[in-house]
Amino acid sequence: MIISIVSTKGGVGKTTVTANLSALLASIGKKVLVIDLDPQPTMTSYYDLAFEASGGIYEMIVLSELSPEKIISKTSISGLDLVKSNDSQNQLPQLLLNAPDGRFRLSALLKKIIQNSDYDLILMDTQGARSILLESAVLASDHVISPITPELLSAREFVRGTCGLLRDLEPITTYTNLTVPPVSVLINRLDDTADAREIASQITEMFSDKAQGVSVLDSVLRASISFRNSATQGLPVHIVEPKRPINRKTASGATQVGLLACELFPDWETDIRSNLFIEG
Repeated sequence: MIISIVSTKGGVGKTTVTANLSALLASIGKKVLVIDLDPQPTMTSYYDLAFEASGGIYEMIVLSELSPEKIISKTSISGLDLVKSNDSQNQLPQLLLNAPDGRFRLSALLKKIIQNSDYDLILMDTQGARSILLESAVLASDHVISPITPELLSAREFVRGTCGLLRDLEPITTYTNLTVPPVSVLINRLDDTADAREIASQITEMFSDKAQGVSVLDSVLRASISFRNSATQGLPVHIVEPKRPINRKTASGATQVGLLACELFPDWETDIRSNLFIEG
């Protein structure tokens, strides 16, 4: 399965979701490949690397290089591999615009990786701005997760930007065997203010009929210092906060990401629950 974490708005927590979801799944024995498509390589530096390949996403897309030893780095987390972001000058969008297969190249490359490897999941972390690279990621995916923070501007940008991107891609798929995948909205950094709860409720109601192939996940990620601490330490949140601290109502980081993983991957729920302490 190929999943992209997508939003046309920056700062909504795409990398946090990618890093913690991928590490949690690797910790229960799944083999996961993360692809960092953001020219600002936050995901690339999130975890220490046990092995750093000489190349990364640039060689993969421009040169069609798929040799694991050349483009796939290994993180310090067993089972979690990475194709690092190494397009610091952001040349890939222009190169893809000039290529006849620009929007479809990534899909073809990922299909080859899946055919020649034993990865259970490929997760793509993307840039928070619309580009041909973001469109390529969507078209290469089986499923899209779009984090939204419970703020009015974030909700508006999702409707205008991300939903607009999906609509614009529909005509392109008419001439290919690709489809625009379903999109799951993830409410991220939900705090206990009435305003945040109201906006989250409005977003859920807006897509209650799964209009435009968009639905809202039941799972949410709360505004919690545990996610910030995990990023600072370079560790997944299920390691930093495996259980809920005493005198706090909000579920632990492990439970929050665990419930999200159970909802996204119901076939793996037994493995997730048997390996993690999930409250409730």
